[in-house]
Amino acid sequence: MKFPQLVPERVCKTPCKVYRTDGLNRDGSKKQTVIFEGKCFHSEKSRQKLSAEKQLITLSGEALFCGDIAPDNAVIEGYAVIGGRTYKIYGSEKAKDPDGRVNYTRLELI
Repeated sequence: MKFPQLVPERVCKTPCKVYRTDGLNRDGSKKQTVIFEGKCFHSEKSRQKLSAEKQLITLSGEALFCGDIAPDNAVIEGYAVIGGRTYKIYGSEKAKDPDGRVNYTRLELI
């Protein structure tokens, strides 16, 4: 059975790059690897959320992607460059269909 695409590619218009930062280079800076380069649906709606340490965090928006942008990673950490601005990734979600395939990926941005 085919399930509908909740974030179709026709609404993804904003160019974006998603970077994963893990480990250190020889000079002590963080390693940066591009895990996705393409288009996304970017919404700049700000909202507030409580962290696990009971701190109030203000999210500056979210980015929605059609399908799975990082199939080898369960959790996406790092930062995203969307429209020339750099955002830190606070949280990620991979929404799955009942058959187990990823329908869309959502990144919460700071």
